[in-house]
Amino acid sequence: MKGVLRAVVARIAGRMAGPTIQPPLPVVAVGSLSVGGTGKTPTVIAIAQRLSEQGRAVHVVTHGDGPPLHIDERRHGAGEVGDEPLLIAAFVPTWSAADPFAGMQAAKAAGAEVVVLDGGVPGGAVATPLRVLVEDAVKGFGNGRAAPLGPLKLPLRRGLAQADLLVTIGPKGAQTRFAEGFTGAIPHVTGRLVPLETGMDWRGMRVYAFAGIGVPERFFATLHDLGAKMLRKHALTDHQDMTPALMTRMEREAWALQAQMVTTEKDAVRLPREMRAKVLVLPVRMELDDWAPVDAQFLKLFSGS
Repeated sequence: MKGVLRAVVARIAGRMAGPTIQPPLPVVAVGSLSVGGTGKTPTVIAIAQRLSEQGRAVHVVTHGDGPPLHIDERRHGAGEVGDEPLLIAAFVPTWSAADPFAGMQAAKAAGAEVVVLDGGVPGGAVATPLRVLVEDAVKGFGNGRAAPLGPLKLPLRRGLAQADLLVTIGPKGAQTRFAEGFTGAIPHVTGRLVPLETGMDWRGMRVYAFAGIGVPERFFATLHDLGAKMLRKHALTDHQDMTPALMTRMEREAWALQAQMVTTEKDAVRLPREMRAKVLVLPVRMELDDWAPVDAQFLKLFSGS
């Protein structure tokens, strides 16, 4: 209860005077200025894996509803901890906590040398030394205004001032258009979501695709580019519950079309156990075109720790 209260007080204080709580270890905060899906979760995983490859003991801290909880993807369910934290936990030790500082302390006590904070930028109660914004190159920043007048959480100039690095995710054409209009002073690196090679031949496969992510069209486009025959594209709301009624209806529709049900990794963790063997998963990974600017930021992070 004290941790939750401290998080609320710190959040209010942070809005008024900026973050004042110093983290107990090096932290990379990863967030988005835009409202909606940007590719943040794959980027959190990619950054954590990059740090691990460099020999760092890395943990991820995500927002939760109570005291720090070490997420076990084999024991916890999406209904308990959320689909994104559960997905991240399959790759790197992951904690959920209402108080991010308490989550960082728990991670440090468990052996973490560095934390990737899922969120915490823009804004945040803890003063994170490295702040990464992740944005969709196709959508960009819209009109640069904050909601309800625009698609952003903060006005563009103010949001960029709270970041040290910008990662945009999208196809080459969209990246070129974004770069031509971007006038920010922070380093900008480009990346893309790439299907993981699993040996699955998607060419000509009759598929019933469904996705409850921020931008379902991105998933559908990836399947199409792999050569799948898209008989049905079912866009769900982000984080939508996979209720028995919904799954029964989609299974019947797929059966009638003689199509294979396919979904994303994030949606797969919300599938009822009895449906998991019936649905194929298309995994993707975030790949940066150039890690050098990110690695340079890592060097600064650890040289000051």
